[in-house]
Amino acid sequence: MDSLQNILEYYDELFPVSSEQKLFYDEILNTFEIEPKILSINCGTGIFEHYLSRRNCNVTGIDYIPGLLESATRRHRQPGCTIRFFQMTILEMAQYLGKGFYNLISCIHNRLPPIPNASQMEQFFRDCRSLLAPEGYFILQIPNYPYFTCQQVGKLPVSESIRSKLYTKLITDDNGTRIHQQVETSSGKLVTVRNYQQVYPLAAQDVEELAMETGFREVQ
Repeated sequence: MDSLQNILEYYDELFPVSSEQKLFYDEILNTFEIEPKILSINCGTGIFEHYLSRRNCNVTGIDYIPGLLESATRRHRQPGCTIRFFQMTILEMAQYLGKGFYNLISCIHNRLPPIPNASQMEQFFRDCRSLLAPEGYFILQIPNYPYFTCQQVGKLPVSESIRSKLYTKLITDDNGTRIHQQVETSSGKLVTVRNYQQVYPLAAQDVEELAMETGFREVQ
């Protein structure tokens, strides 16, 4: 069970929006002739989503953690911006959101929740494809799983700010791969946010195969 709500105070510090990310998205957004509709999966506190809305985008953010969504909703909105947030999981989004509605679906900062097996990962890709408009983009940022799962315990680079650090490790054995995450707070206390959850270690080849099987045209 995730406990990310326990680190709400440090969330924006641990998942900052970089200038490189803004430039990457700006280049894609500039290809649309009309106001692009964006779905942000696991939007967290909404800092990047508010940036996108100020770029004249119609933004929908979803997350399954109430405290993060409350923080996202409280952020200052500029007049004329179109942005909304909903509490739902990736298993629910295809049921409640509009089919073929979004020009861009985004899941960055390695914030895709742990998906335990190949069949559920395929369903996730299939749902994303069903929500995308023709010529839409699906942007997914995940760890380089093969690099970290070639040994029994793989430690991802530490995400850190002045006040906190996020430790992530992957444990791989005969039972598959599990993810364990802890945050070191400003007081030095370790708070567990993901406790050995089963995760499907998606590799680049898997992404290509799943994309082709679920109706995407190409992978970059």
